[in-house]
This record gives sequence, C-alpha cells and structure tokens, in this order.
Amino acid sequence: QVQLVESGGGLVQAGGSLRLSCTASGRAFSAYAMGWYRQAPGKQRELVAGIARDGSQNYANPVKGRFTISRDNAKNTLYLQMNSVKPEDTATYYCAASVIGRVDLPKYWGQGTQVTVSS
Repeated sequence: QVQLVESGGGLVQAGGSLRLSCTASGRAFSAYAMGWYRQAPGKQRELVAGIARDGSQNYANPVKGRFTISRDNAKNTLYLQMNSVKPEDTATYYCAASVIGRVDLPKYWGQGTQVTVSS
C-alpha cells in the first residue's frame, strides 16, 4: 500500500506561481510512474502532467510551457511547479502513482489539494 500526501495548494492571483508537492510512503517510489491530475467543479478529472520512471515528462496541452513536473526519488517526493497560472487552472489537484508504468492508469491516489486562481 502506498500513501500519497499532497501539499502546497492555496489561493494565488492570475499570473502568479505555486508549487505543489506530493510525498509518498514506502521504498518503491522510484519504480512508479507519477502524475498530477486535476478536477474542477462539474468537470471530469483530467491528467495534467506525468513523469515516467526514467524522468521523461508529458503535459496536457493547456499547461504546456507553464507547468513543470519533477521528482526527487531520494525524498520520495513529486512536484508540480505552476507558473503563469490562469483562473481556469482552479481545481483540486491530485497526485497519482502507477505501478505498471502507465500514469494514465494509476493505482494510488492522494487526497487532493485545492488550487484557486483569482482574476
């Protein structure tokens, strides 16, 4: 069992920056593909960014060039650096871990952290 705990959410003005963190329990963090998802009210949860075990990254089109996903395997921590945020980035952000290398098929989820972007 893996526990994921997100932190770093909050209220930020449009154009500002925020960094989310996700700390994982256990010793196999480096073996997981990791991702950040978000869900806005009334909308489906969507994959925002993913990072593979080898560090390769992928991003959803709406956040390309603004968000950066990274991981520190020594600290069992996943990050999402959010720059130039927009009101449409407002959502609950979830950390997810996949044991099969497919960030679009996660097995474990965090509890979520709220990000609110004011205009």
